[in-house]
Amino acid sequence: MAGGGSGSVTIRTRRFIANPLLKRRQMVVEVYHPGLAGVSKKDIGEKLAKMFKVKDVNSIVLFNFKAAFGGGKHTGFACIYDSVASAKKYHGIRAHLTRAELVEKIEKKGRKSVKESKNRGKKTFGIGRR
Repeated sequence: MAGGGSGSVTIRTRRFIANPLLKRRQMVVEVYHPGLAGVSKKDIGEKLAKMFKVKDVNSIVLFNFKAAFGGGKHTGFACIYDSVASAKKYHGIRAHLTRAELVEKIEKKGRKSVKESKNRGKKTFGIGRR
């Protein structure tokens, strides 16, 4: 927990849906933390795992947390998958899995370098020696 005070953090869930087709339970998570700056997603995931009796904390994907005006409360979404494999298979947004360290980030070339190499290629003709 940020700044100590582990007893002052309260987690409530709303709009709970069991989704057996996607092998997950999905919900809105409200985190109350008066007097603290914020709570990390790792700590929230550990508390949710304890609440819902989840064996592997990595099968919980947390995302889209927003702070309420005035502080003391964050609201976001959680998907608790049956296993890590089903999280990798069914969670549609790869960035969430990358942040949860379930998949590796895809390194792409920069936009500018791609355009420059394309334009250099347009200047060569024939067998490519110039």
